[in-house]
Amino acid sequence: NLGDVVLGFDTLEPYQASLGSFFGCIVGRVANRIKEGKFSLNGVDYTLPINKPPNSLHGGHKGFDKVVWEVAEHKEGEHPSVTFKYHSRDGEEGYPGDLSVTATYTLTSKTTLRLDMEAVPVNKPTPVSLAQHTYWNLGGHNSGDILDNTAQLWANHVTPVDQNLIPTGEIMPVKGTPFDFTTEKQIGRDIQQVGIGYDHNYVLDCGDEKDGLKHAARIKDPKSSRVLDLWTNAPGMQFYTSNFVNGVVGKGGAVYNKHSAVCLETQGFPNAVNTPNFPSIIVQPGDKYIHNMVYEFSVE
Repeated sequence: NLGDVVLGFDTLEPYQASLGSFFGCIVGRVANRIKEGKFSLNGVDYTLPINKPPNSLHGGHKGFDKVVWEVAEHKEGEHPSVTFKYHSRDGEEGYPGDLSVTATYTLTSKTTLRLDMEAVPVNKPTPVSLAQHTYWNLGGHNSGDILDNTAQLWANHVTPVDQNLIPTGEIMPVKGTPFDFTTEKQIGRDIQQVGIGYDHNYVLDCGDEKDGLKHAARIKDPKSSRVLDLWTNAPGMQFYTSNFVNGVVGKGGAVYNKHSAVCLETQGFPNAVNTPNFPSIIVQPGDKYIHNMVYEFSVE
């Protein structure tokens, strides 16, 4: 049975007004949190908007999610695709340098969606960490919560956070903790033990590889038998259980509440610009940031 498994809206305006907590968008220039909206690069101090006090989140007040990207290319045929582009100016939301960004969505098969994101700094080194922020509910966007869905995450470690959701810098084994999804388990099984829900960066360190991408996650919905497998080349993934979604009126008047979806935000590690032992997210002019994701749908 076909179903719409993505939370969202029927018109453009609610996305621009951010009524849906980054529903469906690509976030940038840097996804996730930067501590106190500050970082230094090559001896220069930068200050970013504090849009999620006391931190800067997902690119600031007007990040990449709130701009309408331009369609650069559109292909029909057996593998239809659309390429969006956006040019981020030097100083936009406090970030250094001009940055040219593209995102290409391709239907590589009837049940497979590929996303290829690229970003090239034009004139200054800059941090870049894009994330795709779709809210998935395999039972259907209006089918209630996802707590009985199962998840398997190919991650032996998480990056634990302080009270302001900033990573401490530690890389913590998940074994024996409620964060352990190395074998398939219900999302809701241990969720009460992690506060209001999962909103943590997993270190993608143990997945099989296919076409240069690591297996990151598998989500299954027991009622519909739908399965989503995610593959990526990113080092981390924010596993988020829609903890802050509350009474959002979406497609067809559906009301979305807490835990009504799961986000699988492959990314650089949060606050990497201030954490030397995390993989660097700094991209030099002339170099290219490349971030690939493949979503495979099946029935089991």
